Amino acid sequence: MALINDHFLKLPDNYLFADIAKRVNAFKVSHPQAKVISLGIGDVTRPLCPAVTEAMHKAVDEMAVKSTFRGYGPEQGYQFLREAIVKNDFLPRGIHLDPNEIFINDGAKSDTGNIQELVRWDNSIGVTDPIYPVYIDSNVMIGRAGVVENGRWSNVVYMPCKEENNFVPQIPDRRVDIIYLCYPNNPTGTVITKDELRKWVNYAIHNDAIIFYDAAYEAYIQNPDIPHSIYEIRGARKVAVEFHSYSKTAGFTGVRCGYTVVPKELTAGTLDGQSRIPLNPLWNRRQCTKFNGTSYISQRAAEATYSPEGKEQVHETINYYMTNAAIMRETLTKLGLRVYGGQDAPYLWIKTPDGTDSWQFFDRLLRGANVVCTPGVGFGPSGEGYVRLTAFGEREDCEEAMDRLARWL
Repeated sequence: MALINDHFLKLPDNYLFADIAKRVNAFKVSHPQAKVISLGIGDVTRPLCPAVTEAMHKAVDEMAVKSTFRGYGPEQGYQFLREAIVKNDFLPRGIHLDPNEIFINDGAKSDTGNIQELVRWDNSIGVTDPIYPVYIDSNVMIGRAGVVENGRWSNVVYMPCKEENNFVPQIPDRRVDIIYLCYPNNPTGTVITKDELRKWVNYAIHNDAIIFYDAAYEAYIQNPDIPHSIYEIRGARKVAVEFHSYSKTAGFTGVRCGYTVVPKELTAGTLDGQSRIPLNPLWNRRQCTKFNGTSYISQRAAEATYSPEGKEQVHETINYYMTNAAIMRETLTKLGLRVYGGQDAPYLWIKTPDGTDSWQFFDRLLRGANVVCTPGVGFGPSGEGYVRLTAFGEREDCEEAMDRLARWL
């Protein structure tokens, strides 16, 4: 008899955003005249920039001609994009990477979920709380997270990010094998300083741990003193994998392209403690087995974001969303709400008024103002009493949503 992987049965019935969509759709059915504005799910609304679409059209034309047609591409990604990444994303920050340390993917979500395959199922994991759900759910699926007890997974070390500690996670007081960090942070919209990030790198070095560092929103950083990459910290190449995405940077949520950095210096030990194994060739082997590569058209589109025109156009899009964030932050603050984030990230983290729990506020906001948010508790226990808003909407919707909120509150 074929037996199910019963670790999947431990997962919540619905993924957070699927649950939100279900509630919103039910509301729309019962209130067909309501114009619902979504500031919840972090999908983009601005179209692809001209430099990107021109590159995609050219790539499609190439695929229509026998002499320039391409079939399977390299599982690691085409060299033209990997070299562009090194030249534009890292060298200007004084970070020297080999293109062979870059692995192109179909969006950061895939690799942030799959990377845990490289380490043993009994490694301990530590996560900032609140946290992007994929990090924990992917570990639940392999059996690493344990069981849920009072809203927490028994084998997960939670590092709370709360008002009391200015949303800066505290270094664990015990050894953790794998640490997940995401900065700028999703969902809180907060950032981490070089001094604080250095503490985590030093912790990983001293405890022989690995950091999985999600930098999907680094392009939104406005403060020049905030690090865009963990590799800006000395020693990080020995202990960290880093993830990047074009989804929110260049509007690729429907195009699908990102990349993962696995430095050649990064190693993990064998069970007998006798050997150190580099993770770069292991990840390469994994990709060659389970992944046929990102499409040529998507990779040419990503390459175009590094052209002079592409850089300027992507920057304009980011400024558009960050202006939305500034409008939202100013309005919500004037209304007396406690607001965090929205200055170096496209997310705002709002404390619910009068001690209302996250899902109650979600329902009241939907009914009272026809505006959708994301309940903070969906990101972890420390998210209770907060909601997340995104700045990825259209300007008119953003302004109307703030007007509705003002009248409703």
